[in-house]
Amino acid sequence: MRKYIVKRILLMIPVLLGVAFLIFAIMTFTPGDPASIILGAGATPEAIEELQEKLGLNAPFLVRFFDYIKGIVTRFDFGTSYINGTEIRSEILMRFGFTFRIALLSMVFALGLGVPLGITAAVNRNTWKDTTSMAVALFGISMPTFWFGLMLSIIFALKLGILPPSGVGGIEYYIMPCLAVSMSGIASMARMTRSSMLEVIRADYITTARAKGQTEKVIIWKHALKNALIPVITQAGTTFGILLGGTLVSETVFSIPGLGSYMVTSIKSRDYPAIQGSVIFVAAVFGVVMLVVDILYTVVDPRIRADFSKGGKKKK
Repeated sequence: MRKYIVKRILLMIPVLLGVAFLIFAIMTFTPGDPASIILGAGATPEAIEELQEKLGLNAPFLVRFFDYIKGIVTRFDFGTSYINGTEIRSEILMRFGFTFRIALLSMVFALGLGVPLGITAAVNRNTWKDTTSMAVALFGISMPTFWFGLMLSIIFALKLGILPPSGVGGIEYYIMPCLAVSMSGIASMARMTRSSMLEVIRADYITTARAKGQTEKVIIWKHALKNALIPVITQAGTTFGILLGGTLVSETVFSIPGLGSYMVTSIKSRDYPAIQGSVIFVAAVFGVVMLVVDILYTVVDPRIRADFSKGGKKKK
């Protein structure tokens, strides 16, 4: 198991390097001179050239990329903001807590509502319960996050006055943002759970369990669900990564000072180091999430745990 974890961590390295290279190249070759943006429209050519030299913008692309990666690896340094001169590392760490909280609570909503919807749809296939569950899933996956967030704010904050419209604070401040973000997650989890459960409940061992007199509740929750969880866990990991990105819209709508709103502000002001650092950090977090998902497989399926304990080699 330990070897497998180490192997997965090593496999993350080229992926993160690829992400870093891609975003660094995009920011480098995007039209516009960072020095001119920092100094403003009235800057002289001499001042612009001096700042370019100070920032290392005159160095070759690969040299700048190597120095950037070296700074991240050795000092966890994502550079300095072009706009306000603050350390990007500090900004990311300060803001990521809000983003992670929204994504985590949204994942709780997605699992807590999506999985039961999928189970209900599978167990009651081709009935009104199945139709209603899939209609809810279709509604969730079709709903634009920003529009749904605005509707929630209008209804629960402006009309009813039971939830705060924006900002951060107690748990009540996260209810509407998390609901807005989680709608697509609820839909994807419901559809995946339904599909996986339909495959499992047709298996021979489920028929055998029924023939032995097991109750339907035990069959569904103890036998069928556990064997249907592998694709559901995979979908949950992917959904969590999507929710991390989805907080961008929610943070903007509800004025939450998270990493998503920081990226939006950086894009508007063309703060290239801030954009680069945020994207790379989110990619690293997503890689860790997928590693946790792989480890969870061993908890759910003893066969996978046995393969890991043998170094990932199956019996012939």
